[in-house]
This record gives sequence, structure tokens and C-alpha cells, in this order.
Amino acid sequence: MNIQEVLNKKVKEAVTSIFKVELPTVEFQPTRKDFAGDITAVIFPMLRYVKGNPVQIGEQIGQFLKDEVEEVTDFNVVKGFLNITISNEYYLHFFEGIRNLKDFGFVSQSSEEAIMVEYSSPNTNKPLHLGHVRNNLLGYSVAEILKASGKKVYKTQIINDRGIHICKSMLAWQRFGNGETPESTGLKGDKLVGNYYVAFDKAYKAEIAAMVSKGIDEKVAEKEAPILLEAQEMLRKWEAGDEEVVGLWKTMNQWVYDGFEITYKNMGVDFDQLYYESNTYLLGKDFVEDGLKRGVFYKKEDGSVWIDLTEEGLDEKIVLRSDGTAVYMTQDIGTAIQRVKDNPDVKGMVYTVGNEQDYHFKVLFLILQKLGFSWAEKLYHLSYGMVDLPSGKMKSREGTVVDADELMEDMTQTAATISEELGKLEDYSEEEKQELYKVIGLGALKYYILKVDPKKRILFNPEESVDFQGNTGPFIQYTYARIQSILRKAEELEQNLDSSQKLTDLHEKEKELLKQLQLFPETIQLAADNYSPALIANYTYDLVKEFNSFYQNVSILGEQDQNKKIFRVQLAKKVSEVIKLAFGLLGIRVPDRM
Repeated sequence: MNIQEVLNKKVKEAVTSIFKVELPTVEFQPTRKDFAGDITAVIFPMLRYVKGNPVQIGEQIGQFLKDEVEEVTDFNVVKGFLNITISNEYYLHFFEGIRNLKDFGFVSQSSEEAIMVEYSSPNTNKPLHLGHVRNNLLGYSVAEILKASGKKVYKTQIINDRGIHICKSMLAWQRFGNGETPESTGLKGDKLVGNYYVAFDKAYKAEIAAMVSKGIDEKVAEKEAPILLEAQEMLRKWEAGDEEVVGLWKTMNQWVYDGFEITYKNMGVDFDQLYYESNTYLLGKDFVEDGLKRGVFYKKEDGSVWIDLTEEGLDEKIVLRSDGTAVYMTQDIGTAIQRVKDNPDVKGMVYTVGNEQDYHFKVLFLILQKLGFSWAEKLYHLSYGMVDLPSGKMKSREGTVVDADELMEDMTQTAATISEELGKLEDYSEEEKQELYKVIGLGALKYYILKVDPKKRILFNPEESVDFQGNTGPFIQYTYARIQSILRKAEELEQNLDSSQKLTDLHEKEKELLKQLQLFPETIQLAADNYSPALIANYTYDLVKEFNSFYQNVSILGEQDQNKKIFRVQLAKKVSEVIKLAFGLLGIRVPDRM
């Protein structure tokens, strides 16, 4: 039981004993730096149950705690805040308990029930771009945090590998490609196919302009441009199983998958299972038919099938067209059900999808609940805001996207430029330098994106993200590397690590650092409950700030008292281990030297 749990129980006991009322909850917060104390109980919310002056109430509860809780050594009351001082022995005992734990803060899997996290889910007609970067980093990190909190997790994606947009790339390659391949051009397959998606758009616009110049209405031209009609015909042939079209589709999709694989590897994300829209687009119809019989859905005069969600504050939604073909909603219903069939231990799902799909997921989750699936109560849309650049918005079909590979390469270059200006890499080989630049550059990119609450829109500034000062990835990586340098110098000292129990006093900065370490397990749980890597990122920044304050105010290797010196080395080591664990949850590596 940590100290907050002890105090929570004892404050409730105090209120019952002194004021003869039951207190349902107690609100705690860290004590403000300008007051004495380690943890603060907030008195104001108690006034609903306990009548009286908040200062006097605080004084009475504080005295009870001092008398009844051995860890409490003192208290003071400022207005409606009871500031409680915890003994050094408590923090030293806590540290002794975690000192040798390699996975401090992590909970071993507590149930066979699994949660599935979906992210990435790209189209196979273009490379991954900046928007996909945020999606992948968020989904991967949330999956890792859920695992660390004790959940069994499957990482998955559904690849959008069919539809008119795919046929546009295929048709443009047939028309303009002259048989070129990734091998013949030296281009990654996803880049090559993406170029033809752009080429289609150029040709399509040219045809529209030519038709308009002949007096044809622009709206008509947009629908009847020959290249678009040909792409639609190609889609019909694909759906009919035409051998030649399906063959080309398989070939070009494989080029894209090979390209994606390289991007995912460089980005440091992975998946346990893949789903393909070409296999799932017919799913869901049976469940619509079943729901129709049970009155979940209703049929309109034209034969289309709908659901009425007006009572839930939404509107009516089509789930089957009048010709019997599925819409995206139908397919998503079927895919969700199929995933649980494939993995019967899945009792919940997280969908990492941009906030423009908020309404879609509200409807999807409601439909699955109305169809009677118990796991539908545990579906979550990890909705996130767009990522903008100082240069403005992106458009894939016009070829103005920020390519994920190029972005990662640019980040590595930016890290190289800044690192060389700082000039601390004289003894590195060229290979070691390149690896370090990649670790710093990618760390900067990931941290800058993940430190922001997922729901907020981001303006991504590459130079700002690679700053070695402030709330950035490189600042935290640099602190980790600094601690490794201390540990290398203290290697001889590391032979004797059992003396810290002899300590009884703590420097104020040591205590602050221990208090921050103690928050790590609950931060993981909080981040898992809120599906928010930002909580882990900002916790790590706070930990690093506390360490740097400790480092500047307290001598570590220069300390004359051997016990204190050993303790401080151990404390620094533990901080570095927690930085590494926390950054691992964000998919960020930490370098031993910088």
C-alpha cells in the first residue's frame, strides 16, 4: 500500500472518529513547493459532509494523522489545504523495495481477457504521410501502455487495399508506366504507386479542362471524364474477379506492402495481425439481415436498410444500399465481429482514427451494442487531431503530402546538424554517429507528437522538436546519457550497493526525486485508463527536471560520505531505468552516450 492509500484510509477514519460522518472520497495533490510538506489533503470538498472552519478541520485531521500514522512526522494547514510531511524512513524503505526491480511500475498480465488496438490502416495507393505518423505513434504507444498496465493486447491494422482510389493508381500505371517497377526505378514500392495516384489526378483534371473548353458543364465533366469511367470499369472487373485486373492489383499492392514494411521498421512500430479490406468488404451483411429480423434495423420502400438512432441523439444511418451492396458501416460491423471470432479472448477494442470520424464511431459502437455483443460496451475511439506544418495543409492526390520516410530522414539530418554544432562526438565512428542521429531525430519526432494530448491539433515544428533544452525528446535523452556517464565513472562503487539502508536523513532534492519516482506506477495506470501517451511523456519530463535539479544541487561522486555517495549513485541509476522504461512505452530509444 503506497502512502496515499494509507492516508486516504486514515483521513476517512479521522473524519468518522472526530466528526461522526462518513467521507466517500479524499482529494490529494502534491504539496506546493513554497509550503512544507510532501502530500496535501484538500479540505474544501469535505465541507459538504463536515460543517465548520476548514482550517480547524484540517488541524484536527492533521493531529489525528500525526498520532496514528507512523510515516507522518508533521503537518501544517494553509487555508483549506492540509500539508502532510512524510518521514525519510518511508521514502528510503520505498526505494529499497524498488531498487532492484527491472520493470518497476509495470504490472504482469492480470487476465486472459484481451484488448485489440487498431492503428495505421493505410490505403495502398500512396506512401505513409505525416498524419499516419501520428496515428502509428499513438496506436503503438497506447498498446504498449495497456500492456504495461497488465492487459493482454493485440496490435492490428486493416489495410484499405480495394476501391476506386486503388484502381486510379493501377490505371495510371497501365497508361503511363511503361512497365516500370520498384526494382527498375530504385524507388520504394509505395512511392512508385503513389506517383501514379498523382499522375491519375493530373490526367483527370486535364480531361475535365478539355471537356469544359468544349462547352460541357464542369459537374458533368467531373462525372464523365473518360479516365474516371475507365477506373470505375476496372473496379467492376476487380469485383467480378477479372484475372488480369486482379493480377495487376496483387502485384502493385505487394510493391506497396514491401514499402510500408520498411517505413514501419524505421518508425519502430509493429503489428500482431493484419486485416485486408479486400477480405472484409463483404462482411457484415449477414448481421444486417439478422438485425432486420430482430427489429434493430428497418427497410425503406426502395429496399435500403437503415437504423434509427434519433433517440440516442444521432440520426438515421444507412447500413445496406437498395441494390444490396454494403457501405463502410456494414463492413466495419462485420470486421469487428470477425476479429472477436478470430480472437475469442478479445473483450474490447481501441480504434486509432482521426477526429473527422468521431460520428462514424459513435454510430458503429451503438449498432454493435444494439446487436447484442457484450464486448461492444468496451469499444473506444482513440480520436486525434490533425498534424499541421508551418507550410500548411497536405493533399495526397496533388502530391503535396509530407512523406513519412522523408520526414524521418529530415529529422535525422536536423539532429546531425545540431549535434555537430554542440561538438561532443569526437571519439565516435561515422557509423556510431549516424545511429545516434537517428535515435535523437526519431526520439525528437515521437516525443513532440506524443507529449500532446491526442485530441489536440498539433503544429509540428521539426527544429523546435530537436532542441536540447525544454520539454523535448533530446533533452530527456541527454539526461539519460548524462546518468550513464555518472554510472560508468562509479563502476567501482557499484560493487558495494547495500549500504544505503544505513541512511536516515535525506537531502530535500533526494526526497523530491523519490516522490517523483513513486508516481510512475500510477501514471502508467492513468495513461492506460485515458489512452494517453501524453501522461507518460510529461511524467518523464517532470522526472528529468527533478533529476537535473538534484544533480545541480547535490554532489554525487564528489560526496565524502560513502553511504550517501552510494545511495545517490543508486538513485541516479533508478531514475535512468525509469526514463528508459517510460520512453520504451513511447517507442523511443535512449542512447548511452551523447
